[in-house]
Order: sequence, then structure tokens, then C-alpha cells
Amino acid sequence: MSEAKAGGTGSRPLSPHLQVWRWHLTLAASILHRATGMALYGGAFIAAGWAISLAAGEQTFNCYRALLGSPLGVFVLIGLTFSAFFHLANGVRHLVWDSGLAFEPRVATATAAGVLAFGAVATAAVWTIVFLHGAA
Repeated sequence: MSEAKAGGTGSRPLSPHLQVWRWHLTLAASILHRATGMALYGGAFIAAGWAISLAAGEQTFNCYRALLGSPLGVFVLIGLTFSAFFHLANGVRHLVWDSGLAFEPRVATATAAGVLAFGAVATAAVWTIVFLHGAA
């Protein structure tokens, strides 16, 4: 390591990229976990915008509510709902891994599928309730 040339990588191997790895469910769940985490940051900005519009007055709040109630707004909110449920479930999965369990490939793949299913079913349940009550 000390004989590596300054400013270059020398003969050290490069880190493998997505083209090198064979795609499988646990890889997709890992990437989706990162993507949903970033989406939740965007959701925090949406929630902050909601709070600011609430503080700005009734007219501003109604405009913001109309924006969130538009088809694009509902699509984004459904995506954020899935992001929250998936990220929560995959966080629990990582917590189990932190205890040293569920690293066997078959179990890891099954838990990845379970996390995806939980995110989809929980999102569908929440938005079914929302649509049935006419809140969207």
C-alpha cells in the first residue's frame, strides 16, 4: 500500500460495479433501500412545504393541498408511502442481520421478497382506505 504511486491507483483492483454482479433479489432490495431512503428525504421536504403552507395562511395551504391532491401529487404520495413501508421493513431486516442471523442466501432472498411484499401490501391497504374515505 505504501508503494502505490501518488495520484494513481497503481495496480490495485477497481471496485466491481453493477455490470459485474449477477442481479438477484437481495441486490435489488439493497439498491431499493438506498433509493427509498433518498425518496424519504424528498418526502421530508414535502412535509416541510406542507407545514410552511399551513403557517402561510388558508389560501396558500389550499393551493398546496390542491397540488398534493392532483394526480401527480397522489402518485408521489403513493411512492412515498411505499418508500416508508419498504424502508421500515428493510430496516428491521438489517436489524436482524446485525444480530448475526438470516445471512443464508435462501433466507436472505426470502426476507427480501417479504420486505417487498410488505411494502406493496401495506401501501395498497393504506391507499385503499384513503380512497374509500374520499380523502384523495
